[in-house]
Amino acid sequence: MQGLTPEALAQVAAYFQALSEPTRLQILNLLRGGEHNVGEMATACGYTSANISRHLALLMKHGLVARESRGNAVYYRIADESVYALCDLVCGSIARQWDKSAQDRKAFARVKPPSPVGRSKRS
Repeated sequence: MQGLTPEALAQVAAYFQALSEPTRLQILNLLRGGEHNVGEMATACGYTSANISRHLALLMKHGLVARESRGNAVYYRIADESVYALCDLVCGSIARQWDKSAQDRKAFARVKPPSPVGRSKRS
């Protein structure tokens, strides 16, 4: 991103913002298996067709998905496969962070609590 103008950086931020919504990631993940129409995606994702259509419009705006009309149906597919490489990088990074956190928690779990201080046994 070095050397990009503020306008270009705003476009990059908007692209990442399009990927920052779980429903849109769910749509992209579904489309990874092949093209679908809005009704199929709504059923698979558990949302209304209107909601899915709104998310698809934003994904199309950023060039992530493409649409094709066939008779009365419109089918969507991935337009830019590189989005999966980006998502895989992010998922790998998150997995490494979780692994590190788990290791850190294990290190603390091995530490024995100190014995009580200042308690004497009285008979």
